Amino acid sequence: MRNVVVTGAAGFVGSQLAAACLEQGDRVVGIDLMTDYYDVAQKESNLAALSGHERFEFVRHDLATGFDEFADGADVVFHQAGQPGVRASWRNQFDEYLSRNVQATQRVLEACTQHGVERLVYASSSSIYGNADRYPVDEEMRPKPYSPYGVTKLAGEQLCTLYGQNFGLSVASLRYFTVYGPGQRPDMATHRLFEAALGGPVFPLFGSGEQRRDFTYVGDVVAANLAAGAADVAPGAVFNVAGGGDHSMLELIDLVGEIVGTPVPIDHQDPERGDVTRTGANTDLARTVLGWEPTTGLRTGLEHQHAWHVARRN
Repeated sequence: MRNVVVTGAAGFVGSQLAAACLEQGDRVVGIDLMTDYYDVAQKESNLAALSGHERFEFVRHDLATGFDEFADGADVVFHQAGQPGVRASWRNQFDEYLSRNVQATQRVLEACTQHGVERLVYASSSSIYGNADRYPVDEEMRPKPYSPYGVTKLAGEQLCTLYGQNFGLSVASLRYFTVYGPGQRPDMATHRLFEAALGGPVFPLFGSGEQRRDFTYVGDVVAANLAAGAADVAPGAVFNVAGGGDHSMLELIDLVGEIVGTPVPIDHQDPERGDVTRTGANTDLARTVLGWEPTTGLRTGLEHQHAWHVARRN
């Protein structure tokens, strides 16, 4: 039985990753600061699905203050915690991004190094690429973030690489591309689209809708983490984790409307600073090294998410 720590365990990906670890027989300590970036009730609901399990323990903790007590005795750490969101990362809120995406990550890395943790998996982001020179992007392309959020995620990722190179820490970074599915955060586009189509607030479409995204189903992201937690990887390795094809926001809007059976009401707004025009990834490296590839197509994943929204409303 492995001793696993999942940071951000009350969040969208973290809670489902913790559940997957429990399902395969691990003992799991889940850590979360329970910030109010979005409705804490959704985080509490995510935790409720875990809290009854005898091999799960939850701790509310600020990682920026230290991680030693959790790294001690841990076999694998999945570092999912961080301050999300491109649009909120400007101006005075930048301090939160520095603390929760950079300082917290350094504390986790330092503790994992000191306590000899066998594997650390870091949740990076496609935001590190910014507006790339060509698509699909691969891991060798030069990062050039287009938002403060992207800068902090890249800083965390580069710290992981440095600890791998300098101390031999077995750490792998996974660059997530637009994760969606059941349990998605309420600030994310697909969540807002379904809620709008089901009678909730009108969907705010920033820009023309021609922006393209490589959408990745949450179950595939969880599978990538499990693979990265067990595979033989070089210290500091990085991998793209993506759905395997990019779609425009207009295509997504139409598909959600088709699944729900009613058009999505749209409120057209000006483009937001920091939003890139396109994301799209080459995932050959993850396939070769981790033995991972996405298995859930966009329509199927959206149908699962639609069912989750309907169940919540009922």
